[in-house]
Amino acid sequence: MNETQIIIGLSNPKSPTNMGAVLRAAGCFNATAVRYTGTRHDRAAQYSTDTQQVARRIPANRVESLLDDLPDDLQVVCIELVEGAVALPQFEHPAQAIYLFGPEDGTLDQTLIDRADAVVYIPTQGCLNLAATVNLVLYDRLCKDPSHEQGDALIRRSRDTNNNVRIRAKPATPA
Repeated sequence: MNETQIIIGLSNPKSPTNMGAVLRAAGCFNATAVRYTGTRHDRAAQYSTDTQQVARRIPANRVESLLDDLPDDLQVVCIELVEGAVALPQFEHPAQAIYLFGPEDGTLDQTLIDRADAVVYIPTQGCLNLAATVNLVLYDRLCKDPSHEQGDALIRRSRDTNNNVRIRAKPATPA
């Protein structure tokens, strides 16, 4: 596989607000798919906050197991507060990865932790919510990728239509 693949795996997410924010993060940070287990999201999906309608361009599918039918070269990275895990600032992201996140009111199953190629935690005081955690992990991945696009062309494509502000040259101050 030549192309980078980033899959977000969610274990039984419950909050439609968080799911919508996860979809938005997936779109902003170029994830290729979102998969989730459980039925709580399906019941709450009508209240989704996917304001950029990312689900139209990135598949978001319910699966029985987060690890079924994955490409062989995809590394499993669990994001969880587990003793012995690697702190996110020290983690090197694999090119092909599925990032697994636990539910808002629980933790990842031990079988997922046992299967992981890496277990990573975010060094905070206390737990973050699901959407915040997904955003931080994907942002960290972007920051550590030396080939990611930067500059005004990206800003023009990324900002919404209500953003017209500019940085104006400041007048020189007399010496």
